[in-house]
Amino acid sequence: MSVKSNTVNTVLGPVPAEELGVVSVHEALLSVVPGAEHAFDITFDRAGIFETLAAKLRDFRAHGGGTIVDSTGMFHGRDVPLYESLSRTTGVHIVASTGQGPEELLGGYFLTPQTNPPTPWPAEKFAELFTREVTEGMVVPRVERRGAAGLVATTATPAGLTATDESLLRGAARTALTTGVPLSLRFGGDAVHDLGIALDEKLPADRVVVAGLDRRDAAPGAAHDIARRGAYVALDHVGVHDEAHLTDAERAAQVAGLVRAGFGDRVLLSSSATGVAKGHPGNGLPYSYVLTTFVPLLAAQGLEPEDTRRILVENPRALLTVR
Repeated sequence: MSVKSNTVNTVLGPVPAEELGVVSVHEALLSVVPGAEHAFDITFDRAGIFETLAAKLRDFRAHGGGTIVDSTGMFHGRDVPLYESLSRTTGVHIVASTGQGPEELLGGYFLTPQTNPPTPWPAEKFAELFTREVTEGMVVPRVERRGAAGLVATTATPAGLTATDESLLRGAARTALTTGVPLSLRFGGDAVHDLGIALDEKLPADRVVVAGLDRRDAAPGAAHDIARRGAYVALDHVGVHDEAHLTDAERAAQVAGLVRAGFGDRVLLSSSATGVAKGHPGNGLPYSYVLTTFVPLLAAQGLEPEDTRRILVENPRALLTVR
């Protein structure tokens, strides 16, 4: 189903990469903690969800945005028919993702297959699962498939990779290698180490984005080390102000430092904004936050308009193009 001709897989089919415009590479549209859809105290008003998300996407477009990447993977609220309708209605391109993780949020089926004793899924089984979502279309339970995934996303346990997390990561890397879509890696305890596992699967570094590098527990210099190896560096909690993450001023300084070091072509920005959250509070950030609030901070750091365009348009376009 993927088309390898300078196109990007969106929920409405392949589109020319040059049409993406400004891209937010790590966002969430409908963000649901697995199991919340069955909770008695949580409502799912589909019409209301649609209108809320449509308003946020229109705001993003009104401020110059072109494409939203929903990087939540398979089981955290992904609703492909909803995303198709949203894209048609608002004119915003939507790239949806396959993938799973971290281990603690996997369903039991993916942790303990019917073996004696139970064993985690091996990397090749995860690779097969994710690959079919790119080549045959994303699953809409129970048996229907829709458009092709444009990204394979995996998340590691924050304290460090578990054995299952490693299987997920290796399987995701194999899918990226065989299908041509990029890999998004939300690292565990060591970003450089986790990137090394993906590269061990022979996936080229420029097909990987390491997310969460504005976390305070990221090792000093990790962003530069990852960019030096050729992977993309995502500061993807722009606008999130808590003890676990850098402030926006610190993020802007980090971006400026990467650009001055010659890594401007490796930087990506996003807010991990949650359009509609179920089972958790979300963060309430608009998808337009980077454009309206953070870009002026970059200018104050001395970045030129061409630097900002590279980060918001050219870098994500190169990453998302199917190769």
